Amino acid sequence: MITLDDIRRAQQRLDGVVIQTPLLPLKFGAKGIFLKCENLQLAGSFKIRGAYNNIAQLSAEQKKRGVVAYSSGNHAQGVALAARMMGVPATIVMLNSSISEKVDQTKAYGAEVILGGNLSEEIKARAEKVAAERGYAVVQPFNQAGTIAGQGTVGLEILAALPQVETVVVQIGGGGLISGIATAIKSLRKQAHVIGVEPAGAPKMTRALEAGGPVTLPGTDTIADGLKPVRCGDLTYAHVKAHVERVVLVTDDEIRDGMRHLIRREKLMVEPSGAAAFAAVQCGKVEAKGPTAIVLSGGNADLGLVKSLF
Repeated sequence: MITLDDIRRAQQRLDGVVIQTPLLPLKFGAKGIFLKCENLQLAGSFKIRGAYNNIAQLSAEQKKRGVVAYSSGNHAQGVALAARMMGVPATIVMLNSSISEKVDQTKAYGAEVILGGNLSEEIKARAEKVAAERGYAVVQPFNQAGTIAGQGTVGLEILAALPQVETVVVQIGGGGLISGIATAIKSLRKQAHVIGVEPAGAPKMTRALEAGGPVTLPGTDTIADGLKPVRCGDLTYAHVKAHVERVVLVTDDEIRDGMRHLIRREKLMVEPSGAAAFAAVQCGKVEAKGPTAIVLSGGNADLGLVKSLF
C-alpha cells in the first residue's frame, strides 16, 4: 500500500513536468460540481503522471537499457512521452484493436509499437517477454506502487483547488488512478467520499469486490477502451477495498450521453473512458453530495466516434 508521503514525493518529481490541470465548475448542471480536466494533460490523459514517476526512479543503467509497457492507448502515450523526456528507449505493446490515433501518437513520441494481442492479459504477457529478452524495465499501467503514487498527485491537486470537497468520482480501468486519488483524499480529508465507476461491460473491480479478491473476466465489451482490462491488480484491489466507498456501473449509452454533454455544453473533448465518471453523476447513479470533483481522465477520443454522437 502506498502512503501520502509516496504521493508527495511523486509530486516533487513531477513538478515542472506535467500540467497542473484545472478544476473547472460545471457550467450546465447542478452547482458545486467541478471537473478535474486530465483530458487537458500532456499526452491527453493522467497516465504520464505514473509513467514519469516510475521511469524517474530507475537507475541510470536501467534507463540506458530501456523500458517496456503494455496498453490499449493512454498508458502507451504517457510512457512514450515520459521516456522521450528522459532520453529512455521505450517499446509499447498495444492491443490489436487499439484506436489508430493512439497508436500513431505513441509512435510520434518516439516509442516502438508492437501490436501484441486482443486482451489485456495477452499484451501483458508479450511485454514481459520483451522485458526478459531485452533487459527492459516494465512500467506497469496500474498495478505498481510508482504508478499509483504518480496518479495520486491528481488527488493532491483536487484538494488544493477544492479543500472542502465532499465527493470525488473516479473511473476505474485497472484501478491505478482511483487507488492513488483515494489514498490522497482519505489521508487528508477522511470525511470525503470516493466513488468508483466502471463500464457495465468491464466490471473487473466490481467482481473483485464481490469475490473478495481479483478475478479474471472472460472478456470485456465497452466503448471505453481505456477501461477494458479483464482483471484489476492485487495492489489496486487492496487500495480500493481500503479507501473507496463503492463502485457503480454505467452503460455505454450513459457514457455516450456524458460525452455529448461534455463536448457540446462544457466544450471539453473527452474520450469514452474520460466521460465515465461524469456519466455516473449525470444519470443519477452517483449523487453529488456537497462540493464534488469528477475526474475527466482522458481526451484522446476517436474522432469517428465523436462524429457519430451528433
